[in-house]
Amino acid sequence: MSKNYEEAIKAMPVELYQRMVDALALGKWPDGRELTEQQRTQTMDAVILWGQLHLPEDQRIGYIDKGSKAGSSCDDPLPLKWT
Repeated sequence: MSKNYEEAIKAMPVELYQRMVDALALGKWPDGRELTEQQRTQTMDAVILWGQLHLPEDQRIGYIDKGSKAGSSCDDPLPLKWT
């Protein structure tokens, strides 16, 4: 990844980031045109990088809260019942 690309993503306003997130979720741009596969890939890369540069980890695209276990042991397994 080039330094210029990273600087451009870093300077991208939050409004553009949100439009890109929406475009990925809907599969189309705000004007109704569908994203091509290449656009989807490039937009996803930009959204991920923008999140890494501007958002706390728990607010980034793709974050999975792994939580914590209440105790030190797992739940007791239940037997399977085949019907």
